[in-house]
Amino acid sequence: MLAASVAFIPSLAFAAGSPQPAAVTPHGLSNSSTALAQAKSSAFKTFTSPASHSVRGAKSAAATASASDSSPTLALTGTPENLYSIQLMGVTTGLTTPITATINWGDGKTSTTTSGSLGVSATHTYAALGTYNVSVTVTDAADDTVTNTVSVTTAGSDYTAYGPTRLLDTRKGLGAPKAEVQPHGKVDLKIAGNGQIPAGVTAVVLNVTVTNPTAAGYVTVYPDLTTRPTSSNVNFVAKQTVPNQVIAQVGADGNIVLYNGSDGTVDLVADVAGYFTQTASSGYTPLTPYRLADTRYGTGTTKGKVGANGSFSVQIAGNDKGKLPSSGITAVALNVTVTNPKSAGYVTVYPDGKSAPTASNLNFTTNETVANSVIVPVGGDGKVRVLNSDNAGTDVIVDVVGYYSATSKSAYLPAPPSRLLDTRTKEDGPAVPGNLYYPLVLPPGTTAWVLNATVTDTKSVGHLSVAPDPNSLAAYENGTATFPPVPSASTLNWTTGKTVPNMLQASTGSNNIIDFWNLGPGSTDLVIDALGIYANN
Repeated sequence: MLAASVAFIPSLAFAAGSPQPAAVTPHGLSNSSTALAQAKSSAFKTFTSPASHSVRGAKSAAATASASDSSPTLALTGTPENLYSIQLMGVTTGLTTPITATINWGDGKTSTTTSGSLGVSATHTYAALGTYNVSVTVTDAADDTVTNTVSVTTAGSDYTAYGPTRLLDTRKGLGAPKAEVQPHGKVDLKIAGNGQIPAGVTAVVLNVTVTNPTAAGYVTVYPDLTTRPTSSNVNFVAKQTVPNQVIAQVGADGNIVLYNGSDGTVDLVADVAGYFTQTASSGYTPLTPYRLADTRYGTGTTKGKVGANGSFSVQIAGNDKGKLPSSGITAVALNVTVTNPKSAGYVTVYPDGKSAPTASNLNFTTNETVANSVIVPVGGDGKVRVLNSDNAGTDVIVDVVGYYSATSKSAYLPAPPSRLLDTRTKEDGPAVPGNLYYPLVLPPGTTAWVLNATVTDTKSVGHLSVAPDPNSLAAYENGTATFPPVPSASTLNWTTGKTVPNMLQASTGSNNIIDFWNLGPGSTDLVIDALGIYANN
């Protein structure tokens, strides 16, 4: 059973505020730094305008001809330095030194640089993501001038809510042939140009559901035209229906791949909730997760199970916790948990005031506790609605982890899926003990990470909670770290012996350390895969 809060855990041997036990050691900085570098390497494209595109300007009447009177040229390159900034480089020929360069950055801002060499170097940070025409005019001591323009695009991506809409259902032949996906087979799914999703999409938010599997296995979602990664997004056993949300990088051809990593056949269903593009839309604001609604206790809604085909609304805009603004939210990032269901069914979360879509967010069986990450547009009244489509009743818990808005600054950088942590290995092990946490260290300069967390070899019933660590890495290293507060929100739930995944968008807080709490009495192994990064610079 999922606890509403964990104010007291008898098996914890350490009180809040006490020195941190030596057994808790931060890990992951090397792997996460590599993941960030790989994300930048794959997304930070260089834009060029060759010397042949440069245009020579006329000299003033008072200027004398240069000694060589050669035709000057200017070649330009622009490369993203971070998600909002561009580093500009220029190389000239046929000029004399010193040179002065006037740069029009294409957003109404200009700058001037002077150099004693025949090169131009400058960096500019844009207020909004997008494509800009950067024009550079260089003048030398002999009044020779040359101009060139390069078109650059910032590396970060903003979010646009879309749907939820079903893109794939192999049971019905939607988005792929009507057939079960064969063992170790794959499905190519068109994203760019599918419906109203535009060309140039960099990543897509999907709820991926596995159903009718004939053997245990996993599904991996990754960009088309790339090598399949070792990470997984959905884990399942035979005859299980299990969903998980995925933020998937889109391939250069506009497609993604869904791979069936099992020895049996499966059916796959994918519902789109939104997409990312390198144009200004909605940025992200990460939050320390907290509870918005819990039908078991009447938190944020009426107390009592949600009846068959019943629904309830959850206030998002201006929520009484004071962390969600009263206006401007376009979509909200939630973790939704179903517990104590009286029959099998599914839950759908959608904008309040809209018709319920055919898509689902969580699928469950009788008496099962299951959680899933949900990114959903917010209705015009500032609310979302939760619909229970089963034949009896169930309790539902809603935790918020962040929101999207036009004023939110953090942009997204999709990354090739990569493993950050695996406690089954000697380097990251041992397994996380019961009622303790595992601190994952991340490189500076990010505000949140999109991760896929999987628990496996679970020794008892429990649940995972994730929150930023209030301690710095230096505090851990010098022994002054104190025991963090135990989070009240949950990320995923499990029973003994189960392997359970869930996607999460985790705030890095002020110390770039994320704590993964094993809130069960028995130990569990923990596997963390990186899917992308948010940053506001």
